[in-house]
Amino acid sequence: MAQVELIMPKMGESIMEATILKWLKKEGDTVELDETILEIATDKVDSEIPSPVAGVLTKILFAENETVEVGKVIALIATEGEDPVATPSPAVQETMTEAVQNGNPRNTEPAPAAPVADPVAVEAPQAPVDTGNVPRTGQKSGKFYSPLVRNIAAQEGITIEELDALEGSGLNGRVTKRDILQYIEQRSAKPATAQPGAPTPPPAAVTQAAPATPPPAATAGENVEIIEMDRMRKLIAQHMVMSKQTSPHVTSYVEADVTNLVQWRNAVKDEFLDKHGQKITFTPIFIEAVVRAIKDFPMINISVDGDKILRKKDINIGMATALPSGNLIVPVIRGADSYNLVGLTKAVNDLATRARDNKLKPEEIQGGTFTLTNVGTFGNVMGTPIINQPQVAILATGAIRKKPAVVETEYGDLIAIRQMMFLSLSYDHRVVDGFLGGSFLRRIGDYLEAFDTNQQI
Repeated sequence: MAQVELIMPKMGESIMEATILKWLKKEGDTVELDETILEIATDKVDSEIPSPVAGVLTKILFAENETVEVGKVIALIATEGEDPVATPSPAVQETMTEAVQNGNPRNTEPAPAAPVADPVAVEAPQAPVDTGNVPRTGQKSGKFYSPLVRNIAAQEGITIEELDALEGSGLNGRVTKRDILQYIEQRSAKPATAQPGAPTPPPAAVTQAAPATPPPAATAGENVEIIEMDRMRKLIAQHMVMSKQTSPHVTSYVEADVTNLVQWRNAVKDEFLDKHGQKITFTPIFIEAVVRAIKDFPMINISVDGDKILRKKDINIGMATALPSGNLIVPVIRGADSYNLVGLTKAVNDLATRARDNKLKPEEIQGGTFTLTNVGTFGNVMGTPIINQPQVAILATGAIRKKPAVVETEYGDLIAIRQMMFLSLSYDHRVVDGFLGGSFLRRIGDYLEAFDTNQQI
């Protein structure tokens, strides 16, 4: 009889820990190769973890709702034969093989996580970009802090001395996201007092301070049902507040005549399905127009790092997708400019289906540079979406409705029934002014109005 160690897998470059949601097997149960043993959750995505071998689950080392470091052994499986190497199933991502360096988890987080946007546009929250700009006073810290913790500290004006003084709940006393958010909440709840020798907080910390008058506390009466937020909703709420605190939001609107586009889709949708095995919706058409407009206005495809602007050469489009739970998630089409309309349709349908089935990989909700949310699917004519940090703009597409409109003809102006829709763009006014935001939005509308109805499918 041999024993295999089931290891908490690495679910993405920026993932250092995961929470056990549910054990689907109990001690003594037989498990098959690649059979799902448990469900885990990170701050980006939920995943099912399969067994790397066939055998018997002999020992569960962590209970449900416990948070476990990547690379730690979470269960033992007894098998027949010689002792195999303790590795997770090929069905999950590669584990961290060197989880500890000098007593601290190795920082292997070069890439920022993508986003989450607004209650209409997002879903699964994502970690903000790692700026690494934690306010310092010339002193270097010997402690390890994850990019997410460092980014939150930078945004909230928390000095490295304050971080070093925090008592972390992670491995070897590491400060986790939960620790720093709890510290921020406690710090905001009491008036700031100047301490001798303490550095003056940067202006950003002042602008993001808690309101002088806290919101009134809600009371549960006799006819009030108390519903606990699930993990994803809590993360969405945190991300929404953070985005509004970070970016001064401005929203612009245009109305577009998409009659030709609608008529083309209605004419080809059956043929498209027969030829490609895919249903063509309006979403890939909208994404195609967004990609073209980004190429015309590349300064929309940016993020902010302190007083630096990071212009992204890749065009990675996030698309909001509603989940059966009522939450939303934003899978990302990477290199969207490399797809034609057929390719975009396949990518949109694939990501949307796997999002609803909770089958997305962690990297498929990261790295977005611009987000689109189709509020028209809910029957809404327009929306004011919240920016999906660290991006600087998000587009909402409204419902397409028949309306009387003035049409210019060679015989003069006529009133006709046209298919009209509103487009709304929320953007970060720190770096996107009205000219850029308005021109970009108008260009998207122009591309939709000038849709090529003669293109082949």
